[in-house]
Amino acid sequence: MKQSLLFNRIANIYGLFYNLQVKNYRRILSNVKSEFDISLYQSAIDIGCGTGALCKALQEHGLAMTGLDPAETMLAIAAKKTRKTKPFEPAIQFVQGDVLEGLPFNNQSFDIAITSYVAHGLMPLVRMSLYQEMKRVARHTAIFIDYNEQRSLLTDIIEWLEGGDYFNFIRSVKVELSENFEAA
Repeated sequence: MKQSLLFNRIANIYGLFYNLQVKNYRRILSNVKSEFDISLYQSAIDIGCGTGALCKALQEHGLAMTGLDPAETMLAIAAKKTRKTKPFEPAIQFVQGDVLEGLPFNNQSFDIAITSYVAHGLMPLVRMSLYQEMKRVARHTAIFIDYNEQRSLLTDIIEWLEGGDYFNFIRSVKVELSENFEAA
């Protein structure tokens, strides 16, 4: 897959921002705590986990985490960055996989299926596969963290260079999610 080649090449750059990303995800989880209590759940899969920053932030909330990514180099960095730091802390499991091929998990394998900053880079038909697979593996809910209308010019430039469906995604995501999920 073209994108996994790209992300294998830029994985080390992403790795430089790991601590900043973990801090950002902690802030996001803190901001939504009154609306979504993550402590009610025990397990989650992060689809497109990259260097594992979201996995780490969710693990800190007590979730048994599985991170999935098609890019081998991203997963190698994720395994290194998320090594256990506390004796009773569960290890994060990292799995190489691609949503286009179907997720290598049984139906309802996780309480939560989550993806962050992944959907915007996928073409519409692939996004539909992502949505379907997330619904299939989640017992309770699917969560999307991604760009919206409030983004920086630098983000626009970087996403244009990556060549995904970012600009169409921004225009269509609300409709897509409402058509594919009960409460979007």
